[in-house]
Amino acid sequence: MTRSTHFAAAALFALSASIAGRSGAAEAPADTVYRNGYVYTVDRKDSVHQALAIRAGRIAYVGTDAGAKALTGKATRVIDLRGRMLMPGLIDAHMHPQSGGSRLLNCSLDYAPLTVPQFQARIQACLDKDADPDPHRWLLVVNWFQQGMLPDGVGTSAATLDALKTDRPVIVRSSFGHSVQLNTKGIAVAGIKAETPDPIGGRIVRDANGAATGLLEDAAQDLAMNLLPPLTEAENLAASAKALEALRRQGITSFLDAYTDPETMTAFTALQRAGQLTARAHFAVLIDLDKGATPQSAVADLLKQQKQFDQGPATVAPTLQVRHAKLFMDGVIAAPAFTGAMLEPYLVNRGTTARPDWQPGTSNGPASYFSQDALRTTLAELARARVDPHIHVDGDRAVREALDVIATLRATPEGKAMRPALAHDEIVAPADYPRFAQLDVTPVLSFQWAKPAADTVGALKEYLGPARYALVEPQALLLAAGARIAYGSDWPVDPLDVWFALKVGVTRTAAPDAGKEYAGRLTAQPGLPRAAALRAITLNAAYTLRQEATTGSLEVGKFADLVVLDRNFFTIPAEDIANIKVLQTVVGGKVVYQAEGMQ
Repeated sequence: MTRSTHFAAAALFALSASIAGRSGAAEAPADTVYRNGYVYTVDRKDSVHQALAIRAGRIAYVGTDAGAKALTGKATRVIDLRGRMLMPGLIDAHMHPQSGGSRLLNCSLDYAPLTVPQFQARIQACLDKDADPDPHRWLLVVNWFQQGMLPDGVGTSAATLDALKTDRPVIVRSSFGHSVQLNTKGIAVAGIKAETPDPIGGRIVRDANGAATGLLEDAAQDLAMNLLPPLTEAENLAASAKALEALRRQGITSFLDAYTDPETMTAFTALQRAGQLTARAHFAVLIDLDKGATPQSAVADLLKQQKQFDQGPATVAPTLQVRHAKLFMDGVIAAPAFTGAMLEPYLVNRGTTARPDWQPGTSNGPASYFSQDALRTTLAELARARVDPHIHVDGDRAVREALDVIATLRATPEGKAMRPALAHDEIVAPADYPRFAQLDVTPVLSFQWAKPAADTVGALKEYLGPARYALVEPQALLLAAGARIAYGSDWPVDPLDVWFALKVGVTRTAAPDAGKEYAGRLTAQPGLPRAAALRAITLNAAYTLRQEATTGSLEVGKFADLVVLDRNFFTIPAEDIANIKVLQTVVGGKVVYQAEGMQ
């Protein structure tokens, strides 16, 4: 059965099951009935009901308590929701679960804003606790909030890490994933010298004398990262298990790993075969032409991995699917990297600190990591292979160039069937807002970025200027232009906290304890309507995974992927959305997480 045939069959099954459910035809008792609740469906009308019934891992009924009672047999488990909210399981359309899980096992700076002494002290504590201080073994430090270093604008170099008491090479990874900082020994081990050229798509940051400072941007990170020993099979398995535990506590029932590798898929396959896969797992294989690959050879390699790991059409029990490709068009717009591809130059201060004079500089970011011809050829190859592209675009030039190529492909039969997603879209030229809807391109957005924070105020406002700064994180602006917006956490770029992210999406405010400098809203843009925020993390995200016929809403015939919340998303104060707790997570009718207080 082809993918398109499967999707049509799934939709037909859901429709026929729905008709049967509404017709009152005699049916077997349900396995589980939820009653006396606020059942928010995310269907076409955003319907709210009282009850829901599950049979054989699928939704058998959505409606009134009285209707559900007719499906209640002697063996039916009946759950009284006591007015609590039940909704579709959350779908994270852009995350890095293996990286997130493995970082839970590493020395972590926990995304905290740190002064240089605090930064050094946290890393020194990790060194002191290490029972195996082999001078040749790298210390890997993760979850460094580089943009949040205190005071604002402070930088780091190899000297910052050379002050530590260690002979080991040290590598500190920015939580954004686009920078690493090495100590002097790390620079030496990586073989980086004054004459070492910048790799394509990356930058070796240098001091005034041309010497490497140890800060590596984007593709230059590989000079050091490729020297780290790969995770063992046991470590990969432990990371995957940790990631799934974090997901089910959040209520995430499906996800896209937006940059995978065979080791990750091997670990998730092992968990699936052991009956321990607790979320529907989708994987995007990297397409990278920097190392001599052609679009044809890169897509051929992706298809080999698809053949090895894809487990076919979705079933009630979670499985693996490999039907996406990850491409990078640029880096990040945030300081100090400025690797986002911009239509207009970043500003530079031609005045003094006391009397700044911000004027256009000479850089509008790097050349896009894919030329127009290379992107067009690659997307055409993916379209023929029926693989959907998931493209990293942070700056407005990267967004435009990606949309331009997609527009040309929409004229081909294969291109018409493609479901492209553009991830991040931190700044988009207003002229391009309506093109997302016109071209049926889904922006996959990390709502939690739309708040006042060290990476969105201060330097960013200065380097972009007020006109562009007013457009950052255009979530509601894209929605108003007709875009089908979807949510992706980008974990572990940030802590995995989707309810905080949804709060930020609605309010554009930081956490109450973020500090006075981050009080108020991010720019004058409106927040998202609450229903739109939930649709982005359910049905719209399901669409990007070609899973909307079976998940994303609570409708008869669909898989019983759902969550029970401790409070009502729609009736509580907006700031309280961040405090929502998941009481129960269900995947395919099976309870995979249950908190205390849930019967």
